[in-house]
Amino acid sequence: QVQLVESGGGSVPPGGSLRLSCAASGLSYQHIGWFRQAAGKEREGVAQIGLLSGLTYIAGSVQGRFTASRDNAKNTVYLQMNSLKPEDTAMYYCAASERVVLLGQLDPSKYNIWGQGTQVTVSS
Repeated sequence: QVQLVESGGGSVPPGGSLRLSCAASGLSYQHIGWFRQAAGKEREGVAQIGLLSGLTYIAGSVQGRFTASRDNAKNTVYLQMNSLKPEDTAMYYCAASERVVLLGQLDPSKYNIWGQGTQVTVSS
C-alpha cells in the first residue's frame, strides 16, 4: 500500500528556510511531486524528483530558492526552501502517481496519491 507522510512545516520570518520531508512507503520508481495550495488558490506544483534517477524539476515560480532531494535509504524525499517569502505561505503536499508521470509534469490531476499536507507560514 502506497503511503506518503509530510513533515517539517512551520512558521518562519521572510528570508527564512525550511526543509520539508516526505516519507514514502510502497514506492520505488515513481516521480514524487511537491505541491502547495494557498488559501483561496488552486493547487500549484513546485518541484518534482525521480526516486530512482534523482533528477529534479523545479517550477519557475520557486526556481533558485527551492531544491528537491532524496534519501533512498530512508525512502524519503525533501523540499529545501530558502529565502522564503510571504507568498510562499501555503499547505504543502507531496504526491505520487500509480501511472507514469514524466519529469516536468506537475499537473496535480496526474497524481492520485497524496500526503496529508504540512502547513508553511511565512510572516514577520
